[in-house]
Amino acid sequence: MILEKLSNAFGPVGCEGDVRRVVIEAIGGLVAEWRVDHLGNIIAYQPGTTGSGFKVMGAAHMDEVGFMIDYADENGLLHFVKVGSIDDRVLPAKTVRVGPKRIPGVLAIKPVHLTKPDERNKVLKSDQLVIDIGATSKEQAGKHFKTGDYAVFDTLFEDLGPTVLGKAFDDRAGCGVLIELVRRGPYPFDFYPVFTTMEEIGLRGARVAGFSVMPDAAFVFEGTICDDSPKERDVSPTTRLGHGPAITVADQVVISDRRLVDLLVRTAREAGIPFQLKQPGIGGTDSGAIQAAGEGVPAVTVSVPSRYIHSPVSVLSKDDFRNTVELAAASFDRLTPEILRSR
Repeated sequence: MILEKLSNAFGPVGCEGDVRRVVIEAIGGLVAEWRVDHLGNIIAYQPGTTGSGFKVMGAAHMDEVGFMIDYADENGLLHFVKVGSIDDRVLPAKTVRVGPKRIPGVLAIKPVHLTKPDERNKVLKSDQLVIDIGATSKEQAGKHFKTGDYAVFDTLFEDLGPTVLGKAFDDRAGCGVLIELVRRGPYPFDFYPVFTTMEEIGLRGARVAGFSVMPDAAFVFEGTICDDSPKERDVSPTTRLGHGPAITVADQVVISDRRLVDLLVRTAREAGIPFQLKQPGIGGTDSGAIQAAGEGVPAVTVSVPSRYIHSPVSVLSKDDFRNTVELAAASFDRLTPEILRSR
């Protein structure tokens, strides 16, 4: 499963090289051309079967949340800043990999028997934590890192049967879907698979890529919030695991093109593919940047529900992953310029 290689790859915001290599290896022989732009985006081109000149962009971001090393103190402990949105509650005692050498480390916290009762009821802020790589002095730590090096959670992909477990499913799940779509091509339009950078700090790669490609339509693929765990009161979850791909109607940065939403919903119903509509107003994706390129691009996001995103480990359903690919591919076969001329 391509998702295993993608999930295990080291790829924090602005340091997506390992992920880029996995993607290029997977699609390089399936596209007519590909290039890497100045922000590190992979922009590929797969010619269509009709010669219509109709351009469709598929996008997924390669970066994951992580940490950037600030400095080492006199005891050899590494101080850091978060890169991307990470809940401080998930940090203490988690293992990480640091820098180009992938040095193992742990987010240090006092053992429970050395804490006071009032300390146990408080969430430690990230600036109260350090990364312990086993160094005993600033000089020794300096042999293993330099200021500006990255760290990511140290989590290996596991197949649990109906589900899989791993890190960075936001958005390696989307990258995996997009790779599978390239494998299924070509389509009745010119397809531009784009793997973007720096989504987690403001959709930066997608903003550049949208202007570079200037597509007639765009489909963004994501690993999205799944909060279907039991709750004290009856609240509809954002998405549910195992209930199919999640179609975004609106989130914090985009209102999806209703013609593309209708195409996805109609296709799912006609093909018997399970799907769900993601709760509006939650999260944000590369669609927000791509939609605003040039004179505007009709855009929609389709996501694989993933529990515990932006944490050391996520869980997703293999059926949801497969059905996201099926829904996108079936919708691509039905997509025509006429659909976007309708109102």
